[in-house]
Amino acid sequence: MAKYYVVWKGRKTGVFTSWAECAAQVQGFNGARYKSFTSRQAAEQALKGKHSAQAGKPVSSGDWLFAAQPPVAASVVVDAACSGSPGRMEFQGLDLQTGKELFHRGPFRNGTNNVGEFLAIVQALMLLEKKKSTLPVYSDSKIAIGWVKKKRCNTNLVADETNRVLFELINEAEDWLDEHKIPNPVLKWDTRAWGENPADFNRK
Repeated sequence: MAKYYVVWKGRKTGVFTSWAECAAQVQGFNGARYKSFTSRQAAEQALKGKHSAQAGKPVSSGDWLFAAQPPVAASVVVDAACSGSPGRMEFQGLDLQTGKELFHRGPFRNGTNNVGEFLAIVQALMLLEKKKSTLPVYSDSKIAIGWVKKKRCNTNLVADETNRVLFELINEAEDWLDEHKIPNPVLKWDTRAWGENPADFNRK
């Protein structure tokens, strides 16, 4: 995947199309400010603003802004990451509009990515319910969205002492789904049209 590097503070500023070009501007430069993007449009838009507005956001967090039919900006995006299957798993949710982290859980031992995706969606729904908000939730996992709609985490993961906490969270999530009507749309993030899910952990 192509990357575009914005340098706000360096020997030269601007958008660069290779890490070598970017590195020449920032390596050894005191207080350098730079960041990579996955589209030129996102990079050029970011260059017009300040580095502080991008700090802490995922690499591809701006790509969706330039889609012909973008997602609903006022929404929550969620994702999970797992090292191995099963392995160490964590999940998080962001405010799509601001890039602000709303929650982050884990890492948990002996989990799977699908379990993390399921728990992330439910965590987002719980948070929005407390705020009496009907904002949509986006996930890039069809499997997890299906589990949420059926109100069951249909995992083949084997429960044992190493992932006891994880299964407690699954049970709590299923109970919560059983007890609540969900006014929030749970939608599929269209990676092809919008770029990487902004809640992605950038470990691919």
